[in-house]
Amino acid sequence: MDRVIIFDTTLRDGEQSPGFSMNTMEKLEMARQLARLQVDVIEAGFPISSDEDFEATREVAKQVGTLESAPSICGLSRVGLGDIDRCWEAVKYARKPRIHTFVATSDIHLKYKLRKSRAEVLKAAVAAVTHARGYCDDVEFSPEDASRSDFDYMCDVLSAVIEAGARTINIPDTVGYAIPKEWGERIARIRERVRGIDTVVLSVHCHNDLGQAVANSLTALMNGARQIECTINGIGERAGNASLEEIVMALRTRRDFFGVETRVRSEEIFKTSRLLSHITGIHVQPNKAVVGENAFAHEAGIHQDGVIKEKLTYEIMRPEDIGRPSNKLVLGKHSGRHALAARLKDLGFDLSGPDLDRAFKTFKDLADRKKEVYDEDLMAIVTDEATQQVAGYELEYLHVISGTSVVPSATVKLKKDGQVFQDSGVGDGPVDAVLAAIDAITGMKGRLQDYSLRSATSGKDAIGEVAMKIDFDGTVVSGKGSSTDVIEASARAYLSALNRVTRPAVQRVKEIGP
Repeated sequence: MDRVIIFDTTLRDGEQSPGFSMNTMEKLEMARQLARLQVDVIEAGFPISSDEDFEATREVAKQVGTLESAPSICGLSRVGLGDIDRCWEAVKYARKPRIHTFVATSDIHLKYKLRKSRAEVLKAAVAAVTHARGYCDDVEFSPEDASRSDFDYMCDVLSAVIEAGARTINIPDTVGYAIPKEWGERIARIRERVRGIDTVVLSVHCHNDLGQAVANSLTALMNGARQIECTINGIGERAGNASLEEIVMALRTRRDFFGVETRVRSEEIFKTSRLLSHITGIHVQPNKAVVGENAFAHEAGIHQDGVIKEKLTYEIMRPEDIGRPSNKLVLGKHSGRHALAARLKDLGFDLSGPDLDRAFKTFKDLADRKKEVYDEDLMAIVTDEATQQVAGYELEYLHVISGTSVVPSATVKLKKDGQVFQDSGVGDGPVDAVLAAIDAITGMKGRLQDYSLRSATSGKDAIGEVAMKIDFDGTVVSGKGSSTDVIEASARAYLSALNRVTRPAVQRVKEIGP
């Protein structure tokens, strides 16, 4: 069978979307899971955009890109030679480094954004690919806004960059403008028109503005493309990108139709999706294809009767195919460290030493409060512990008084660098009072922009996961926290955000790539 290359851009295009920003530690955690998922390429970041993005891309290249059977580690770059230099400095540590350079080719972008002529853009594209090939053989080129580009001009650019040494040609539907029939025809015409196209990998990168990203990607495969750029949970600019899990499971489930396969380990899909949700604090909608909570749920009586008799009546995939176990291992207060470590490893967290010690302590504390600790609880524990490891304030003590006839008040004790600080605050509710107390201690005033609370599991003793967006004097950061006490979870989420903003400031200049 033909094999399709899965190019994951969760850490680059996905991370650029509002609310999905990740720090270096979170990108590394996600990259390790993407390696377990066995994607072919990880686009780890846009190194020129900020010092933090450079550092994150470099660490992914060093720590994930050097593993045995590691995926290619890619960095994005505009066609400026300085951009390419910076990109190479980040990805050069990987066993298989890739430089992905791009420039817009549509007249709309040339006139209003780049303010350059077609000849200038063509020359810059060739110079960029030539420069990148001086660093590594694996160079990818994208004509941004390809779906709205003049076809003949775009093909001239593609022919020129192939001659200059590009190994992968990626055709982006940057604004999600294409419809499957015309997109498939455009891919087929590119294969006919572009000189040297049969010597390179033809790729597509589809956005979901009209809800066509997955359909366009699959149509491109049917017309000769052999790399798909996609993201976990379909995250990305605006309405997102083609969803990796939908692409992979469509090709697997309908192998009879497509006749192609991927090397992705589908049983890692669900834990990868959940890990991203935990890291970002943003969860997929219940009816999301493949990984949504309702993807394998049946309520209608006719459906339930059919599934009981034979699952194939209403399920075209098995939960186990994506790593969603039908039966869960339940841990409790009598479970030991080895059992916890083993279960966490099954969930994609390979902890040892101090990291395991912290997780085990939190697990035992939770087990004393809950009768049963489920997989979702464990994932919340580990993610929250990782989040709280950012240097800064730690929650030591929390006491809240609230009710229908009293003014809510809170006393909070925080620890930082071995010193303990305590203060009180009042508010129009217990969460507001806690945040006021934290503000009094830290001297920083955050303005709550968004607050979400969800239950990690069912039951009144479930862990509550809080995600916040806080504005600190114009700097908006996100924070996450979890606990069986939602007030404590709120305090942890606020401290998570506060600690991120009090780190050495890094200017993040986000550029919209392909």
